[in-house]
Amino acid sequence: MSWIFAIPVAFLLVGGALFSLTAAIGINRFPDLYTRMHAASKAGTVGSGLLLLAVGIASLELAVFARSLAGFFFVVLTAPVSAHLLAKAAHQVGYRLSATTVSDELKADRKLK
Repeated sequence: MSWIFAIPVAFLLVGGALFSLTAAIGINRFPDLYTRMHAASKAGTVGSGLLLLAVGIASLELAVFARSLAGFFFVVLTAPVSAHLLAKAAHQVGYRLSATTVSDELKADRKLK
């Protein structure tokens, strides 16, 4: 692999690994289900997307790059939506927010209906 491809791949790998590490730390450190899900969906999506792009570029094959690009778009489009729906379902079932939460927008929305 030439330096033209190696340097962007290295930056994508390091960036993806840092975002994935941030997601893992957020899952372990945040106080409740909702903030943990936020960390997993946002930072985890970016981290896995960057890692997929790095693999696609490092392979130096168009077919592998096309698959990794398709996987990138699939993850970016589906992970935030699924996290939102899971959090909404958890709220409706009755999972409590942490004591440090300032406002509950879904509770206020439920009263309007």
